[in-house]
Amino acid sequence: MPVLARNVVATSQPLAAQAGLAMLQRGGNAVDAALACAIALTVVEPTGNGLGSDAFALVWDGSRLHGLNASGRAPRAWSPERFRGRKAMPIRGWEAVTVPGAVAGWRALSERFGRLPFADLFEPALRYAADGFLVSPTIARLWAAMAPVLVDQPGFAQAYLPEGRPPLPGERFAFPDLAESLAMIAGSQGESFYRGALAEKIVAHARAHDAAMTLDDLASHTVDWVESLAQPYRGYTLHEIPPNTQGIAALMALGILSHFDLASFPADSADSVHLQVEAMKLAFADLYRYVADPAFMTVTPRELLDPAYLRQRAALIDVHQASKFAHGHWGGGTVYLTAADASGMMVSFIQSNYMGFGSGVVVPGTGVSLQNRGAGFTLAEGHPNRVEGGKRPFHTLIPGFVTRDGAPVMSFGVMGGAMQAQGHVQMLVRLADYRQNPQAACDGPRWRLDPGGVLTVEHHMPAATVDELRRRGHTVQVAPRWDTGFGRAQAILRLDDGYLGASDHRADGQAVGF
Repeated sequence: MPVLARNVVATSQPLAAQAGLAMLQRGGNAVDAALACAIALTVVEPTGNGLGSDAFALVWDGSRLHGLNASGRAPRAWSPERFRGRKAMPIRGWEAVTVPGAVAGWRALSERFGRLPFADLFEPALRYAADGFLVSPTIARLWAAMAPVLVDQPGFAQAYLPEGRPPLPGERFAFPDLAESLAMIAGSQGESFYRGALAEKIVAHARAHDAAMTLDDLASHTVDWVESLAQPYRGYTLHEIPPNTQGIAALMALGILSHFDLASFPADSADSVHLQVEAMKLAFADLYRYVADPAFMTVTPRELLDPAYLRQRAALIDVHQASKFAHGHWGGGTVYLTAADASGMMVSFIQSNYMGFGSGVVVPGTGVSLQNRGAGFTLAEGHPNRVEGGKRPFHTLIPGFVTRDGAPVMSFGVMGGAMQAQGHVQMLVRLADYRQNPQAACDGPRWRLDPGGVLTVEHHMPAATVDELRRRGHTVQVAPRWDTGFGRAQAILRLDDGYLGASDHRADGQAVGF
C-alpha cells in the first residue's frame, strides 16, 4: 500500500531508506535524507552502484527546480585510435571506466541545499560497511548472476566474493575497506577521492593495468548545474535532465502520444500499449542517432522537442500495425531514490555503476567499485557520441520530476538502463491518462523494447493484449516472473498536506515516512 506521511523516503533497499529517514528525524531536510540514502546504497546495494558511480538529481527547493549532472568524462588520453580494431566499446575492465562523478555530486548537493554536516550523512553507511548488514533477496539474486561474469576482473573476487562465492539472502556481509574509504570521503568533503589518498590509489591501480586514468583526470572533474528539459502532457509537465542523458526520449515519446487519445482505451489494452510502444520506437530512433555530450550534438534538444516535428513523427504511426522507424532528418544496474520533507523540498536522485557492478573493477584496499560508462560511447565515425578524451558519454541515468501549473506533483524514477525512458513514459501515462496513484502505477504490468525489435512484456500483462499485439505485427516475448529488466520504480506524490510514497515490488525496497 502507499505510504502517507509528511516526510517520506523511497528507494530499492530498506536499510538505505531507513538511513534517509534517520536524517529527517534528526532535523535534516530532503537533500540530507537523499544523500544519506545514496551513500548507504553504495554499501547495501553494490550490484547497482558504488563509490565509483555517476549521479544525477532534480531538486525542488520549495519554489523552483534545479538539475545536477554529476556524470564523469572520458580520460583525456582516450581517442578513437585507442579503440581501433574493436567493433564496439569495451563493457568490462579498466577500458570501460570514465571518471566517477557521484562523490562530487554528493558534495555539491550538500553544499548548496543540505542542512546537516556532510560527515553526518555517512554514519549509517559507515555502520553497515564496518559491522556488516544482512543481504536482501533481490540483491543476492543479482549478485549471484554477476559473479561468474566478473570473477576475473581486477579486485572483484577479493571484494565481493570473500568466501569464493556471492552471499546468500540473509547472510551478513561486511566491507571494512569500504568503511575506511567512506570515512576518508566524509572527513575530506570528498577531496580525498579526487585529489588525495583515494585518488592516488585509483590511479595506481589504473597504471598497473595499463589504463588511461590520471590524477589530472580525477582532479579536473566538475559537476554541472543545469536547467531541466520539459514536456507538457495532459495538463502535467515532465522534467528531465538534458543530454548527455536519455531523458529527452521520454519527453519526445510523450509529445508524440499527446496526439492520441490514450484515455479512450482501457489501461493495459492492446490499443494503449501499441501506441506507447510505437511512440517509444520513434523517440529511440532519434535518441541513438543524435544524443551525446551537448558540446558535440549536431541537433539541439529544442529541435528534437519542437511540437511541429513531434506532430510529424506522430503521423508516422499506424494504429493497427507495428512499424520500423528510422531517425528523423535535419538540415541492467542502477539505484534510484526520492525524498521529500514537510517544508516542501523534494529530491529525485539516481546513481549507478551501470550493467551490474559496472566495470567489475574494484580498487584494492579501498572498496571503490568503478562504473563502466565508457560503454555508452560509440566507435562510429562521424557520430556525435563517438569516443573522445574529456567527453561525457551518452548516459542512461534519468531522475524524473512532474509539475502542474508550476507547482510540484511527483518526484520519481524507474531505474534500469534503456528501460528508464520507457518506464517514465509508462508512469506518466498511468498518472495522466488513467489517473492511477503512484503505487498502482508502479504495480501495473510493464513492457520494454529490447534489441532486435523484440517487445518484451511482464508475466501479468493481460493475455488478450499479448495476442492482439502479436496480431498487429509485434514480436512479443512474455518474460518470466522474476525478470529484473523492467525497472524498479520509486515515487513520491505531493498531497495537500504531506505526501504519498510508493515503492516497486520488483525490488527489495520500501517507502518510509513519519
